[in-house]
Amino acid sequence: MRAPARDWVADLETGAPDVVAVWRAIDPDQKSDDYSAARDDLETRSARLGAGAILAQQEAVGDALEGILDAMPDDMLRAPGGEGDWNVSQAYAHTTGARRYLPAAAAMWASGRWPSDDPPRVTPGIPGPGDLDREALTVFLNKSRRSQAVSAAAISGHEAEICPMEHPLIGQQLSCGAWLLFAGVHDLMHLEQLHALLERGIARETGTER
Repeated sequence: MRAPARDWVADLETGAPDVVAVWRAIDPDQKSDDYSAARDDLETRSARLGAGAILAQQEAVGDALEGILDAMPDDMLRAPGGEGDWNVSQAYAHTTGARRYLPAAAAMWASGRWPSDDPPRVTPGIPGPGDLDREALTVFLNKSRRSQAVSAAAISGHEAEICPMEHPLIGQQLSCGAWLLFAGVHDLMHLEQLHALLERGIARETGTER
């Protein structure tokens, strides 16, 4: 089992500072329904950055997802993944799916391809397949990278346009650019879980578990 990064958040912050900043600001134990500060932060940062700069940060997040997958032994892919009763395969596939879906929905609106009969919607709590191996999960990640590049190109110039898709946590519609940025924030929520799992595995292996 490989050792994890010295401080994965600090390492990632170098390449994805805005993604990390928004993620840090969202308290996972928040009891209030008021996420207006997070929405404002997403909108301010995405408007300042633009789609191209957000995509560059998403690539850094993609590198972090690749790194955590490489660090995990094969048997850990079937271990509890930190999200309900999901295993790591389910959590990882869910994450890469969201990386494709959220920006793609915003790109539909930005490019005038929004379907009126069955519009995209955010449905949280859907796991990915639970039996994928490392190679298959890597394919999913690489698909998400290519999909995000296409979506970012469509969103460019339309970052401030409000996409009529609501998020159940954030509580209202976001701009196209903010959806692209939020996809990375969602990645970090699961990266945190996966790094905690890896740390526990290393602690058990080395006899340093508390």
